[in-house]
Amino acid sequence: MTQSLRDDQYKAKMERRKAVQDQRIAEAKSEQGLIIVHTGNGKGKTTAALGMVLRSLGHGYRVAIVQFIKGAWEPAEKRAFSPWQDQLIFQAMGEGFTWETQDRERDKVMAQKAWEMALGYLRNPEFKLVLLDEVNVALKLGYLDVETVLAGLAEKPPLSHVILTGRGAPAALIERADLVTEMTLVKHPFREQNVKAQPGIEF
Repeated sequence: MTQSLRDDQYKAKMERRKAVQDQRIAEAKSEQGLIIVHTGNGKGKTTAALGMVLRSLGHGYRVAIVQFIKGAWEPAEKRAFSPWQDQLIFQAMGEGFTWETQDRERDKVMAQKAWEMALGYLRNPEFKLVLLDEVNVALKLGYLDVETVLAGLAEKPPLSHVILTGRGAPAALIERADLVTEMTLVKHPFREQNVKAQPGIEF
């Protein structure tokens, strides 16, 4: 539609849009700690969260990452973040995907241990960002209680952010969150072409 406008019409339209945006920005809060949820069946939930981790590290903030479920293998991103060891804590607390461990009670114990560790970081104002990777899966499988997690989130300092990733985020968590992104699966090479996970893409 904008292609059909004359140059003067387009300029006037953009000036009106800029005025609206400038007013919204002027009225917005200067800073607030956010609860962020990345969920859905599509790929990229953890990857998007790690982008926020990198951005926070670039600002000089301290960050904590606690991995639920898939901590049995050494992730490449943990090695990639090694230059920020003074700013970053990376705790892989799971023992692998649930179909690998095949031990529900042990998985539940490990998830609860991971949550207790995460809670310490959530409460600590020194950490600007806390990433709870795959915690939504732990909630979906019943390894953690959603009310317990919501109570923990309520204890975070006002200016600290927390990201919760994993498919199947419960409705109560989505309702409480400030920012929710749902990754939608359209095509995946494993399903479509029987292609295994690729280094640099999946791990």
